[in-house]
Amino acid sequence: MNHSFDPTILREYDVRGVFGESLGADDARAIGRCFGTQVVRAGGGAVVVGMDGRVSSPILEHALVEGLSASGADVVRIGLGPTPMLYFAALTLPGVAAGIQITGSHNPAHHNGFKLVRDGQPFFGEAIQDLGRQAQAGDWDSGTGTVRSVTVLDAYVDRLLKGLDGIDRPSLAGLSMAWDAGNGAAGPVLERLVARLPGQHRLLFAEVDGTFPHHHPDPTVEENLADLRQAVVRDGCDFGVAFDGDADRIGAVDGLGRVIWADQIVMILAQDLLARRPGALVLGDIKTGRALFDRVRALGGQSQMWKSGHSHMKTRLRESGALLAGEMSGHVFLADDWYGFDDGIYAAIRLIAAAARLGQSIGDLRGAMPETIATPELRFAVDEVRKFAAVDEVKARLEAQGADMVAIDGVRVTTPDGWWLLRASHTQAVLVARAESESEAGLARLMQQIDTQLALSGLARTEQVPH
Repeated sequence: MNHSFDPTILREYDVRGVFGESLGADDARAIGRCFGTQVVRAGGGAVVVGMDGRVSSPILEHALVEGLSASGADVVRIGLGPTPMLYFAALTLPGVAAGIQITGSHNPAHHNGFKLVRDGQPFFGEAIQDLGRQAQAGDWDSGTGTVRSVTVLDAYVDRLLKGLDGIDRPSLAGLSMAWDAGNGAAGPVLERLVARLPGQHRLLFAEVDGTFPHHHPDPTVEENLADLRQAVVRDGCDFGVAFDGDADRIGAVDGLGRVIWADQIVMILAQDLLARRPGALVLGDIKTGRALFDRVRALGGQSQMWKSGHSHMKTRLRESGALLAGEMSGHVFLADDWYGFDDGIYAAIRLIAAAARLGQSIGDLRGAMPETIATPELRFAVDEVRKFAAVDEVKARLEAQGADMVAIDGVRVTTPDGWWLLRASHTQAVLVARAESESEAGLARLMQQIDTQLALSGLARTEQVPH
């Protein structure tokens, strides 16, 4: 017996599709059979399973556990919670070798999927494609693994709170914060967490509701921060934070309601980190603003640009020995007093700690940053094969021109006006463009360079494609 997946669900970093269309219980069961077989053949160890709060998650979780157990793998179920709690469980529970989180992340309510880890490392790229080949061949073992349920929520919250170790708690008594769970899986964690934090805390949309009735669960899109911004300004909070559907991404606003973009969050964390760990290496993805790299170097640290994608960044963090990394998509990775995986809630705790240690408000730290003008992430449809070829063509032309360029993930070109980026998405049939300048005129010139390069390859920017 074998199984064929819809090829669109096997992505670069995870398995993801539309429930009831491209993704269903049979797919979950097959993923369990394949992944469980791999774990058993490699010497065993349990697979921990968690899920977000989407309506389809319990159905997929049940089928996934069936598949894992039928392969002979032992299963530890931790139930509803954010993806970082699954990562935490996979690293800290005894006898666990791997983990799978059922989550649609920041995608619409009818989407769902699976994020996988094995031996403490992200499971992505060709490994995910191998699952497809394995299922197609029916190459899985049969057995009867054990299934047990454990609760890790309290242990996870205890560990999150250690991010404030060394800080005088009375100094935080005046802290005022708003937390927007967005009806996602962060809600139960935040309820436990803020009850133990000093200061005043306002929780928004903490009830888990997989239909996301208040706003889309993606805090990196400014319109989704409207409720948080309103609460922060109305209640006079120092700052506010928001999370995506599975809480591995963070968004933030300061006390004036200004958005603190992901690279600016990393700048604040880097300032705190480098005061304690001089010379530390900080990573930013290819879409990150130039100010982050400049600021890290000015503070005496080392900076490095790397490929976009949370799996790529986690892998590079481990290989390079970096202590902090961030992506414009809102994934923040800390490895000085944390495990190196992306956790939006822990990043929020570290923002509190940074403000306390630096003796400045988050608003003052945000206000001291240079103001730049940047486009959002522009995504437009290009054929799956053509997208990579087009980027290669652009790269060849720019190399011939002697352009100041970084080509680790698409092409990022620096000019006197700022910088622009063109890269092929690893998860969709789209090209991604972005540009940043210190002036509107400079930004327009950068966008013209992008359009010129696209035209030379017979392409043009079209209507935006959502994530």
